[in-house]
Amino acid sequence: MSPNGSDRSSRRPMRRKLPQVLTAGLVLATASGCSYNWEDFPRLGMPTPVTEEAPRILSLWQGSWAAALATGVLVWGLILWSVIFHRRSRTKVEVPQQTRYNMPIEALYTVVPLIIVSVFFYFTARDESKLLELSPKPAHTINVVGYQWSWGFNYIENVEGSPSTGDEVPKELDAIPDKFREDFPKDAGGVYDVGIPGTRNPQNGNPGPTLWLPKGEKVRFVLTSRDVIHSFWVVPFLMKQDVIPGHTNSFEVTPKKEGTYMGKCAELCGVDHSRMLFNVKIVSPERYQQHLEELAEKGQTGYVPAGIEQTDPARNAETNKL
Repeated sequence: MSPNGSDRSSRRPMRRKLPQVLTAGLVLATASGCSYNWEDFPRLGMPTPVTEEAPRILSLWQGSWAAALATGVLVWGLILWSVIFHRRSRTKVEVPQQTRYNMPIEALYTVVPLIIVSVFFYFTARDESKLLELSPKPAHTINVVGYQWSWGFNYIENVEGSPSTGDEVPKELDAIPDKFREDFPKDAGGVYDVGIPGTRNPQNGNPGPTLWLPKGEKVRFVLTSRDVIHSFWVVPFLMKQDVIPGHTNSFEVTPKKEGTYMGKCAELCGVDHSRMLFNVKIVSPERYQQHLEELAEKGQTGYVPAGIEQTDPARNAETNKL
């Protein structure tokens, strides 16, 4: 049998199976789509935002998808155009005309990617600068402490029942640079909460400790680590930030939707990384203050050690607010 005849016979089983494969794929796509809420489609896989800052991130995500889709449609169109109008069976030409050193085309495929990357960079840098901008005096400051294999939360607040600290910042917070400590409330004895991998939220049983936040009031997170690099990720915040030993990161959010949400470590930090879970409970400001007083009544006053202290050059290298 000729090689061509062998090729044709080998293609026949594949042609017979093609309708079956397409039918199975259609059934699978339809079945998996039955549980999909089409109202969520505009978010393109992102969860519902629960902070005032998150829609900016969602808008950047949607814009990136729109730009990528437009680029993809253009590229797919050019590919299909070449396949259809330059196929050999249509032109009857064994070797088509070769094009070399076409300067307009070479300039096009050099300049266009640079324009695309520049546009992405502009919008990303613009939104990142806005998201990391710190207000002069946030309503609340919480020091999030990452450690293997859970989280601690220092509520830097004036809480009834917590001891007075005067004008001095407690030694447990020495790892935090002066540029952040300047904005701490005066005489903030504070309260804390800590977790272990086996900690559970008493309301829903979800694993990890629970971080409480007040609805409608700006909260600054000051992120420190006791050991290795972690990453603080509250899923419906639509953003995360690294928790680095010897370096302090910070950002602010204003929660706007009450509820209990999932948080996790997004940086591979060791053998039990998958157990570094926590919960975020957004409540009314009154309920938030009540929770802090409850922590004080339990004896959880003061602060847990924030983490690895920075060297003097690193502590205050950035004198201006981000």
